[in-house]
Amino acid sequence: MNMSGESLVVILLVGIVAGWLAGQIVRGAGFGLIGDLLIGIVGAFIGSWLLPKLGIHLGAGIVRAIINATIGAIILLLVLRLVRGGGFRRY
Repeated sequence: MNMSGESLVVILLVGIVAGWLAGQIVRGAGFGLIGDLLIGIVGAFIGSWLLPKLGIHLGAGIVRAIINATIGAIILLLVLRLVRGGGFRRY
């Protein structure tokens, strides 16, 4: 797989945006810039794998990538919160 510099920048930007959005939606789960980036990138893989399996297809382009990554990052943050013992809290 040959990845251009532009592709890497897009992946990093989508990861940062998705990680930050997920951190805002799942309050108290922010991990800083690097942590949010990693959560966003892993969330992108989760979202792009899980949503089509569920028959959910959202838009196209960069907006779709951000939405998929954000949904995947939210799922990841909720699972991390459960594993860490924080449970679900209502705010």
